[in-house]
Amino acid sequence: MAADVKVIDADAKFPEGPFVENGVLYYAQYGAGEIDKWDGKQRTVLWHQEGSGANAVQRFGDGFIIAGYDNGTIVLTDASGTTKTVIAQDDEGQKLLGPNDIALDGKGGAYVSLSGPWESGPIVGKIVHVAKDGKTRVLAKDIHYANGLVVSADGQTLYVNESEAGRVIRFKIAADGSLSDRRLYLRLYELGEPAAAYPDGIKLGPDGNLYIGEYSAGRILVVDPSTKKLVKTIDVPSAAAPNLAFSGDGKTIYVTAVDDKSAAPYPGKIYAVTNF
Repeated sequence: MAADVKVIDADAKFPEGPFVENGVLYYAQYGAGEIDKWDGKQRTVLWHQEGSGANAVQRFGDGFIIAGYDNGTIVLTDASGTTKTVIAQDDEGQKLLGPNDIALDGKGGAYVSLSGPWESGPIVGKIVHVAKDGKTRVLAKDIHYANGLVVSADGQTLYVNESEAGRVIRFKIAADGSLSDRRLYLRLYELGEPAAAYPDGIKLGPDGNLYIGEYSAGRILVVDPSTKKLVKTIDVPSAAAPNLAFSGDGKTIYVTAVDDKSAAPYPGKIYAVTNF
């Protein structure tokens, strides 16, 4: 049985990096440089900065944490969306190159992927950790376009999409949040996807499975984390399905999608998917 797919925002500009809280969907619009919130009836702007390339948002303390892909910043805001702190370099004094996606660590901090250059020659992607006080430290380097990332249900593993390599890698998470034991987890072609399949966002579903969004197709791949086997695919009628978020009851997936990847502002949609 095909899933039910409904458009809830037909005028999104490269929507990305969503999460749901108390029935409200928050998501980035990379093509508009803003963070929006959708309460089930209307969309309002929470935060905007021209040229930021806002790419992901998550709750962070009483406010929010935002990844600014284009201007190389991680922004911490208050509850109203007013900027409080702008992080522009890591603890090694290096500029943040392509802040992309965010995964909360369950302890008040967050992991943030720094992609490195688009269609990279040098493989210089990183994972950084942002503590509650904003302290930012580098935990992993030399990732081939670090993108979506998610913490396992037991808090012991971080999965990271290595987009330009078409694969998912994983790290062990120590008690202090540091990462070790980097390993290959799976390659998308092993799931039956084309060799050029491009993993983007990744989330842990309420069923315990990993849900991987593709920038190379309007498709979500559902993978059993223990067997690494494909459980099913969920398709939306757009060229790309880079990211997703689950409703509080787990019965709806909000899929951020792009219809035209050729030029800014990259028009797309937000889909609500049920009966999946």
